[in-house]
Amino acid sequence: MENRVKNELKYLRKPSWLSKRIVYTDERHEVKKILGKLGLNTVCKSARCPNLSECFYHKRATFLILGNRCTRGCTFCSVKKAEPGEVIPLCKDEPEKVYQAVKALKLEYVVITSVTRDDLNDGGGRQFALTIRKLRELDYGVKIEVLTPDFQGDVRAINAVADAGPDVYNHNIETVPRLYERVRPGAEYKRSLSLLKHVNNNYPETFLKSGLMLGLGEKENEVLEVLESLRESGCSAVTIGQYLRPGLWNIPIHEYITPEKFKFYEEQAKKIGFLYVASGPYVRSSYMAHEVYRDLLKKS
Repeated sequence: MENRVKNELKYLRKPSWLSKRIVYTDERHEVKKILGKLGLNTVCKSARCPNLSECFYHKRATFLILGNRCTRGCTFCSVKKAEPGEVIPLCKDEPEKVYQAVKALKLEYVVITSVTRDDLNDGGGRQFALTIRKLRELDYGVKIEVLTPDFQGDVRAINAVADAGPDVYNHNIETVPRLYERVRPGAEYKRSLSLLKHVNNNYPETFLKSGLMLGLGEKENEVLEVLESLRESGCSAVTIGQYLRPGLWNIPIHEYITPEKFKFYEEQAKKIGFLYVASGPYVRSSYMAHEVYRDLLKKS
């Protein structure tokens, strides 16, 4: 037992470049109050994002729809897992609640993501579409990004989301194919690439984005191959960040990637044609998403 605890503590030690300070502000309190009143979930809180304070300070939040329990068992994620056979009710008022939160916070750029709901016939695609269409009723032209699960490759679900007209369609590849079984059980690397290719081929007016985590045991050549595959799939933007273990029940960190290495991957991604690359220890798929969209508009 003592040795196990020592090993766990070894994984949790962080290098000097990973020392983000948590700041509690009035803006953070306001965002939490509005979201709490409406009973909304955010991936910021559910996934224990290290950027929560910063994003809430700037009145930014990534809304987590379809509930707060996931039907997949990804080992890197801290979102609650559904019990086998558990019936998870779908909140029919969710699109309206997201609309009310965005309106109250006066958000100009919104990111909508979800837990994976393999228990639903459409994987939740219709709920994404309803939320997007509801937000389009705002009178100031809000920009919308979706970060969707793979919908088990169901083209009808993917089309339902894309037909609703998000400005950015994001689906994270997360890691290199060799680590999928260990990191993303239930997911398939080729299936995720197929989703991205489908959106690119059928909805060329929608910006395509993906992201991956480093520090799980991947090799440099594997990361570069993934970047090549994402670009070939039509992705214009990619985010690359450090995996930070949310809890002792999650997969251990294999390695802390240096800022210099993140810079290397950024340069390589730009060389192969990505219009926007965010690469750094605290980068997350939805972090500063409004800046990604702004830069994509400039460079496209």
